[in-house]
Amino acid sequence: MNNREKSAKLFEEAQKYIPGGVNSPVRACGAVNDIPRFITKADGKYIYDADGNRYTDYIGSWGPMILGNNHPEILKAVQQRIPLGLTYGAATEIETEMAKMLCRLVPSLEKVRMVTSGTEATMSAIRAARGYTGRDKVIKFEGCYHGHHDSLLVKAGSGLMQKGSKPDSAGVTEGTAKDTLLAVFNDIDSVERLFEENKNQVAALIIEPVAANMGVVAPEPGFLKELRKICTDEGAVLIFDEVITGFRLALGGAQSLYDVTADLSTFGKIIGGGMPVGAYGGKKEIMDRVAPLGSVYQAGTLSGNPVAMAAGLAQLKYLKEHPEVYTHINELGDRLFNGIKEITEVHGKKYTVNHVGSIGSLFFTDSKVSNFVQAKTSDLDKFAQYYRHMLSNGQYIAPAQFEAVFISNAHKKEDIDETLNVIEEFFRN
Repeated sequence: MNNREKSAKLFEEAQKYIPGGVNSPVRACGAVNDIPRFITKADGKYIYDADGNRYTDYIGSWGPMILGNNHPEILKAVQQRIPLGLTYGAATEIETEMAKMLCRLVPSLEKVRMVTSGTEATMSAIRAARGYTGRDKVIKFEGCYHGHHDSLLVKAGSGLMQKGSKPDSAGVTEGTAKDTLLAVFNDIDSVERLFEENKNQVAALIIEPVAANMGVVAPEPGFLKELRKICTDEGAVLIFDEVITGFRLALGGAQSLYDVTADLSTFGKIIGGGMPVGAYGGKKEIMDRVAPLGSVYQAGTLSGNPVAMAAGLAQLKYLKEHPEVYTHINELGDRLFNGIKEITEVHGKKYTVNHVGSIGSLFFTDSKVSNFVQAKTSDLDKFAQYYRHMLSNGQYIAPAQFEAVFISNAHKKEDIDETLNVIEEFFRN
């Protein structure tokens, strides 16, 4: 499983033409002192690299492959759609089918607009909130990542938290960043203070209802409901970034799991069955401010791409018709993450294991992890050792401490037990 000769050659060639040799920074594996494995195919619970290595896939294209890789229903939908044309740049009936499906599954959605990525969804939602309220400022939480657009790329999580990286990006102007206010996840006092200091200036508060870009961090009991109340009282738009949690934690997203209604919600590749897609939507009075009805401009040639819509509809229909998927992946989540916790305790480590349903993280710290500062206490060198051990033993996990482990419906109890054996070996040695 240590054979990586072809991947090494491919990476060397890629670096000649692509910045860092990758098209998304975390893929470079620099945080774990390794090189990326170049993937040739994925099927079910497995993913395969150029050297012929097979791995049990716990990334699932960073979350959307909730049914597993190459699911036959999604594959069939795409194959049937492709002969009709890849893209038109025009209105299609299937876009309306998708919009109706989303509005039926997520109670807070009254209208929805398709886009091509989660980043575009969050960017557009914030613009809509500003246009609706006539205000400029936005509150976000340290460690929450909402894509790489300028106004939210301030103390973001995920790849920006890698060892040796800065939490802010070069190229983000002070003028853009000045309207972004930073709160502490799970700290309602920090939110109230920002609203008080910026009275009648806050257009929106955006949050991952379950943070998954500083590792997985769940909201404390009542935290999301308090945010809902504050935003209502202050006249600010509450935006739930459900790019990762939407249709994974529950059919109606995290907001149905925690019984909190957002004003606007954003979604990503899970509604495309893994294909490039995103969406934002919510209250009719806000969405009607979006062009062509209103003055908030947003457009995209590939928005509502018919092939992506076909893939996404197939996945959402399957999830709607098979609620047992959630029972299965949540049971596997309990089995994996509770098992990891038991292993660490047996070996005398007080490491923190967080999980919600089918997503979770092992933090190499004995600190409770409920916010960004606590997440950063994790031992990144220890995680790098752990990552390399997992990869060399056929377990494909994210090459960064601050990403999540994702379980799919294709995984079985035997796969979880095999993974736990590999983890136990790491701590034993």
